[in-house]
Amino acid sequence: MAYIRPVNAIISLSDKSGLSELSEGLMRHGINIFSTGGTAAVLKNLDCPVTDISTYTKSPEIMNGRLKTLHPKIHGGLLGRRDKDNAVMLENEIEGIDLLFVNFYPFERVLEQHSEDFEKIIESIDIGGPAMVRSAAKNFSSVGVVVDTNDYELIVEQLDKNSGKISFETRLYLAKKAFTHISRYDAAISNFFSSANWREESLEEFPETITVQHVDGLIMRYGENPHQKACFYKEKNPPEGSISKARKKQGKDLSFNNISDSDVAWACVSALLKPACVIVKHGNPCGVAQSSDLVSSYRMAYSTDPSSAFGGIISFNRRVNEDLAKVLLEQQFLEVLLAPSFSEEALAVLATKENVRVLELPALVLDRKLLDYKKVAGGLLVQELDQSEDLAKNFKLVTNIAPSDSQHEDLSLAWNVSKFVKSNAIVLTNGGMTYGIGAGQTSRVMSLRVAIMKAADEGLSLKSSCLASDAFFPFRDSVDIAAKAGIGAIIQPGGSLRDEEVISAANDAGIAMLFTGKRHFRH
Repeated sequence: MAYIRPVNAIISLSDKSGLSELSEGLMRHGINIFSTGGTAAVLKNLDCPVTDISTYTKSPEIMNGRLKTLHPKIHGGLLGRRDKDNAVMLENEIEGIDLLFVNFYPFERVLEQHSEDFEKIIESIDIGGPAMVRSAAKNFSSVGVVVDTNDYELIVEQLDKNSGKISFETRLYLAKKAFTHISRYDAAISNFFSSANWREESLEEFPETITVQHVDGLIMRYGENPHQKACFYKEKNPPEGSISKARKKQGKDLSFNNISDSDVAWACVSALLKPACVIVKHGNPCGVAQSSDLVSSYRMAYSTDPSSAFGGIISFNRRVNEDLAKVLLEQQFLEVLLAPSFSEEALAVLATKENVRVLELPALVLDRKLLDYKKVAGGLLVQELDQSEDLAKNFKLVTNIAPSDSQHEDLSLAWNVSKFVKSNAIVLTNGGMTYGIGAGQTSRVMSLRVAIMKAADEGLSLKSSCLASDAFFPFRDSVDIAAKAGIGAIIQPGGSLRDEEVISAANDAGIAMLFTGKRHFRH
């Protein structure tokens, strides 16, 4: 059955937006409308002919509206197969329902706004709406079901275009969307029940069972490697400034690795307050700098490690102008460029390299309630996001000598960057830029040696430079190596059994050391 001509529709909405235009479109094609209490009242005020569902079913709404649509005449009209069940429907005086418009009680909003009012939360669980949607979506060969107000326009267009009919393709699209919507709604309810402490009417941080949903799967050319198939799914309501909400201004489709690396680059640059540039390669920052202008920041970040910067992901936390765009293209090959905005002149320059992916998005702001997920074989690790604000006033001086004002700034920069470097992480900084980054080594000493080696390769003197370690030094050996390299100040979490030994080594070498009391492992 390619098309159906709707004769009857049910409209039952908690969100009444768009109802006027929808009802006009349905009336234009002579479609009978059945509705429930609140929605029926609004329709009547719009001078729309409407039949109360209770009148049709001959069963009143009871229990303060808890029970109104769970009736054979409703579900029979939605589930009835037009080619098989006509006789049964006729015998039981069941009208076929051809269109269903439903949105559910706003359970998630109530949960967020009234997390300690369990009675209100429970009452916001919709029963009749999801039941009708499930019936209609199952019978999509005969019924069109709409759960998104944005699809009202699609329905009216279909009716106008197809002489009052709805296509099979549209009904199938709507059914897919309906089941996805029900799944998300049920997942939210399940997560609430799994995390609810019923005696105290409070929510535990982690539910016994967790259900998550991601949507709009985008098939990619391949995954991390060409022999791996891959797909990118988005959160239903992603945080503002997240990669999934980026606006692509030009360039090829984003690859699996582009998205992964861009996520790191954007999170890192969003955490910096001054005009900053972050260059990422293979999941790690390889050059970071902040200064009074973006061109200077870029040149400084690039000079940290030019060979790693080749083919990298570059992000800025300010508007990209024409001069910066020219410098970028003259200096290096890049895969992805991210910034909060681009001038028209900059976009014209970048268009000369049509394969460069250019993404525009606001600074990433993460909600404290968001969780971080990591898939492992046979399970899922869930934790709070590492989004602590590492303010300078929270750092504790533990050595006889204190860092200078300029060193304090560089220590803060190094510490904030270390949060985005794979453990074991060592970040060396001086003059507002990274001098060397050691990432992902299995010992902290080796990460330090890698960072020092990178600085030496680029001819960067480490005299009086600063060092950040994402976790404590278990022994004094790292401090001794830092002293030989000329490093003048260190920031680290502290908390080792040998802290006194490590502090003593710093005092012996005339190195200033700050403890943060927090670590930033990133695996």
